[in-house]
Amino acid sequence: MSTVLVSGGSGFIGSYCILQLLQAGYQVRTTVRSMSRKSHVLALLKQGGVEPRDRLTFCEADLEKDVGWPNAVAGCEYVLHVASPFPAEVPKDENELIVPAREGALRVLRASRDAGVRRVVLTSSFAAIGYGHPVQDAPFNEKDWTNPNGADVFPYTKSKTLAERAAWDFMAREGGALELSVVNPVAVFGPVLGPDLSTSILIVQMLLSGAMPACPKVSFGAVDVRDVADLHLRAMTDPAAKGERFLAVAGDFISMLEIARALRAGLGPNAKKVPTRELPNWVLRVASLFDPRVRQVLPELGKLKNATNEKARRVLGWTPRTNEECIVATGESLARLGLLKGGPKQAA
Repeated sequence: MSTVLVSGGSGFIGSYCILQLLQAGYQVRTTVRSMSRKSHVLALLKQGGVEPRDRLTFCEADLEKDVGWPNAVAGCEYVLHVASPFPAEVPKDENELIVPAREGALRVLRASRDAGVRRVVLTSSFAAIGYGHPVQDAPFNEKDWTNPNGADVFPYTKSKTLAERAAWDFMAREGGALELSVVNPVAVFGPVLGPDLSTSILIVQMLLSGAMPACPKVSFGAVDVRDVADLHLRAMTDPAAKGERFLAVAGDFISMLEIARALRAGLGPNAKKVPTRELPNWVLRVASLFDPRVRQVLPELGKLKNATNEKARRVLGWTPRTNEECIVATGESLARLGLLKGGPKQAA
């Protein structure tokens, strides 16, 4: 089997991409910012039930530096470029996110082209599709692009939009024989493999731990990380994915209250602290005066958005799990690994 590079293998999506590639028989190489993260990646894979043995190698590479990337892509047939900054905190300077996201994507594409890589699959986001628009009834699809100057666009949203735009521009100008496909996930949930929790998973942890007394009136898309990784592998090898982007969304967008109900229905005693009512909007508006993270939520209060996975289903035969399945799987894994604050670790 050919060799595949996965950038950002210590992340939530990256680790699942490695798992599925190894299970499919590929040789895998992954980048980490520091070799000290190697043991972390191996622990995630062990939790996922895979012992890579001699089929996984590591390279040190940083999104903001040229060094390391030529060696990382050398001899690879495919590249899954998953690495991109996604902090829980809002940076003071938007360029802290924009520069590594955009320049990192260009570094990977340039190195991949020069090394004769066949195809790069870029992990973008719904953030590059569904923001900066007037309210609309029609679901968003792959033809839509976020307006980076929109009032509801924050640094992360802007970084993903500009990075993906830059990638497509690079391909049009100087991509050569290299091929590009893009996956645009919504909020990613599913079974966690370790204690470093992504921003999406923290929502479920907060609901289960009682840190959220009521649910804000916000809705968003959900998708299981296992299905996101599966879509990456399909986009990597299917000829029909060349030059295309694919929304990764399980189904219709769901509200925070619906997430809470799914947890209560699926997790029994572990969900006893999950709230059962919605939070008045004014409470969030007051909280936003003191917490910039809350400020990001305000433009989405009461706004109904939706997105369609029709293209991924039709073109690539992708069949994702339901919203409820991925939400419950998230909670079950948090309980199993003892990551519910104040709760006991369950036997596997």
